[in-house]
Amino acid sequence: MPSPERVRRGTLLDAVWRVVLRVGFRFARAWWHLRRPRHEGALVAIYVGQALLLVKSSYRSEWNFPGGSIHPGEAPDAAAQREMDEEIGLPSCALRPAGRVCGNWDGRRDRVYFFELHLDRLPELRLDNREIIAVHLASPEELQGIALTGPVVEYLASKRSERV
Repeated sequence: MPSPERVRRGTLLDAVWRVVLRVGFRFARAWWHLRRPRHEGALVAIYVGQALLLVKSSYRSEWNFPGGSIHPGEAPDAAAQREMDEEIGLPSCALRPAGRVCGNWDGRRDRVYFFELHLDRLPELRLDNREIIAVHLASPEELQGIALTGPVVEYLASKRSERV
C-alpha cells in the first residue's frame, strides 16, 4: 500500500518548530495543572474501512485523531473541518457528529466533540512536519497496543459499548 501521507522534506526551521512545540506544550501543561482552565476541542475519527487514521504530534507521546481547540465563537464542526485542513491537508468533508466527552486531560477540564468521517480510500495527506509528524492507519486489533490520548480512549470505549 502506498504511503498515505506526503511529508515535506525536513528543514532546520521544521526542527526548531518541533522543539518549540514540545517545550511549549510542557510549559502549557504545567500552567494548566495550576490554573485548571476549561477547554473545548473537536476531534475527527476518520475511518477507512474498519481502520482508523491516527496522527502523531511532535509534542506528544500518544497518538490522537486529527483535531484541536475550538476558537471562541467557532462551532465544533467548523473547528473540526479547520483542524483537518491545517493538520493533514484534508479539505472540507461531510462530518457526522459522534458525541462528546468531558474529562480532565493534560491538566485541563476538557469538553471534546467527536465527528466521524467514513472514506472508501485514504486520499494523499499533507503533513506539515512541525506539529503533525506522522499518520498511521490502525486496524481495530492494533488499537489495543497503541498509546492513545485520553479523549480517543473515551471515544473508542463508547464505540465498544454501542456494539454490546
